[in-house]
Amino acid sequence: MREASDEDLMARVATADAAAFRTLCDRHAARAAGFARRFLGDAQDAEDIAQEALLRVWRAAPRWRPTAAFGTWLYRIVVNLCLNHRRKARFLLLDGTEEAADPAPDALARMERREDDLGLWAAVADLPERQRAAILLTYWEGLSNARVADILGTSVPGVETLLVRARRSLRGRLGPHQNGG
Repeated sequence: MREASDEDLMARVATADAAAFRTLCDRHAARAAGFARRFLGDAQDAEDIAQEALLRVWRAAPRWRPTAAFGTWLYRIVVNLCLNHRRKARFLLLDGTEEAADPAPDALARMERREDDLGLWAAVADLPERQRAAILLTYWEGLSNARVADILGTSVPGVETLLVRARRSLRGRLGPHQNGG
């Protein structure tokens, strides 16, 4: 018996099938949270983003049409939530009502990576948001440029430009020995 595809599961979720939704969550929650953690640098915010993304999947299921792969659609939701979270944090800082979250990786993230990777993570965190998203989706998530283009709402040449600019920035900050150049 073949395993149900994400698209088949979404059709069932559209009918409020909680078991199908749990299966989708089991398949995608950890990767969504992992991407958000790498993007935001904060494990708790990343968990919140992943939960919000999956909640949006549940709510949108009756209206969802498979114009793109489910995973592409979910990544688009996660990227948008991450971007919105970063913008909100900046506005809160401007209002003086709350300190912005430290963009450096939290202790758990630091333990997960070797010491020499910390410079790379810091450099990636300092990239402009769309460049950071392109780098993370391409190199850490292993997605094709076409899929990244769908997620970011741009073209493949647009993704390639983002990647070139991001690599140039990283090379300038880290030097050629850190990134194979």
